[in-house]
Amino acid sequence: MVRTNAARKRRPFSFKQWIDRDAVAGHVFILPFIAGLLVFTVFPFFMSLFLSFTDYSVFQPAKWIGFSNFRRMFFEDEKFWVSFWVTFRFAIFQVPIKLAFSLMVAVILSRNTKAIGVYRAAFYIPSLMGGSVAVALMWKQLFAYNGTINSIIGLLGLGPVEWLTSPRYALGTLISLGVWQFGSSMLIFLAAIKNIPASYHEAAIVDGAGPIRRFFSITFPMLTPVLFFNLINQTIGSFQAFNSSYLITGGNPLDSTLYYALHLYNESFLYWRMGYGCAMAWFLLVIIGILTMFVFKSSSAWVYYESEGR
Repeated sequence: MVRTNAARKRRPFSFKQWIDRDAVAGHVFILPFIAGLLVFTVFPFFMSLFLSFTDYSVFQPAKWIGFSNFRRMFFEDEKFWVSFWVTFRFAIFQVPIKLAFSLMVAVILSRNTKAIGVYRAAFYIPSLMGGSVAVALMWKQLFAYNGTINSIIGLLGLGPVEWLTSPRYALGTLISLGVWQFGSSMLIFLAAIKNIPASYHEAAIVDGAGPIRRFFSITFPMLTPVLFFNLINQTIGSFQAFNSSYLITGGNPLDSTLYYALHLYNESFLYWRMGYGCAMAWFLLVIIGILTMFVFKSSSAWVYYESEGR
């Protein structure tokens, strides 16, 4: 009877009571981010999918052409496969070298020595500058025919090398720039090394394990989750590389440094074939997705998670 009377006295549903002031304030503050996500990410994402099936040049309305862009991409555009192969070679060499070098530096900097903070900052500066225009132009000056590198080689009695004008060396020069910007991966490795319990190394030292044995038996297995994370990020970044090719070589010589992203840019903004550029972008998305899925599938065989005991 009491419950019945309480139910009768209960006030009818009020929208004002349903609204939580704190929740409203949170939604108001997050609204600019949601709007930006929808306008600058979600809408362009699906719009590019639609444009990939059209003939669109910005200056005239999009015309539906079905799979013609993809047919042209696979069977008619020779530079498409050239750029894809150049980008694949860039990724297959740059990513492992960069990860190995950043891991080596992280192990060295994990030691507690004087001025270690200065050393860490110095090694991180190249990544802090990133793939900026200034860094690319600096690299271009260093490896120019009359640049600093050839001047040093000349002091050793060797002839100048055509670092940027020879198909034999141009791509390797750009790969060296990517490897030089290893700071972000190094800091992630360094943070992971610092989180490895010191008791593991102490127990290994008691058992007579040397530094190399401790690294491969303790440090490296504990770092595999971080290695997995860096591998994913660096692989995606390498397939999206653009600045170094555009600013240093322009895809030359003989298209030996024509990155996929640069070819996409040329088709979209130089020749105004936006629909074709969108089709190229979606193909790149599919390739990156396949590679990422492969890394995820293979991670069970080489990534060690301490919490799972494997």
